[in-house]
Amino acid sequence: MQLCVALDLPTKEENLELASKIKEYDVWLKVGLRTYIRDGEDFLIEIKKINPNFKIFLDLKLYDIPNTMADAAESIICLGVDMFNVHASSGVRAMSEVMRRLSKYETRPIVLAVTALTSFSEDEFVAVYEKDIASKANQFAKDAMNSGLDGVVCSAYESASIKSITKNEFMTLTPGIRPFGEDAGDQKRVADTAYAKSAKVDFIVVGRPIYQASDPAEVVKKILELL
Repeated sequence: MQLCVALDLPTKEENLELASKIKEYDVWLKVGLRTYIRDGEDFLIEIKKINPNFKIFLDLKLYDIPNTMADAAESIICLGVDMFNVHASSGVRAMSEVMRRLSKYETRPIVLAVTALTSFSEDEFVAVYEKDIASKANQFAKDAMNSGLDGVVCSAYESASIKSITKNEFMTLTPGIRPFGEDAGDQKRVADTAYAKSAKVDFIVVGRPIYQASDPAEVVKKILELL
């Protein structure tokens, strides 16, 4: 299991300061929608200057028509990131087109598909997708695997089931991890590190418990000791 630290702070300077505080650890860094729209490609370059061994997860959750998604995926290749994601609900044709386009490159990032956002409650999810989270997440995972993707984004509670119906090598990345039982905040389906490990999660994303700490590096160290 690998740690991905969310760079979700309000400003570029605060995010770079956080990266600098944890630069001794070769962890993944998640760059989300707000951060990338605000700070762009230059921000990714600055992260790598702090520690060239940082791996970058570009969390933009692509969702559009197949051709536009594939065009965007090829543009992402040029950014040199190590992982990005799309929405599984974009469909098999869109996901397959993304992977078809990327197949011509000698190396490519890890590509994951978002199943159910961890901010959804069960009722909220059913209202949108007309199916419960667990069964729909499984369906989305199968679609993603059959489309050639490397894994999915899901909550820790769906990970074990998804592994059982796909394969152990099919990756799961779980946001909303509260490593030491911290407050859930705006997330609905959160879990601690021990549960994520038992569910065979490959990547855990941790944000607030790290960047709100007085010593983020110490928190990262303690989390890594649990993995």
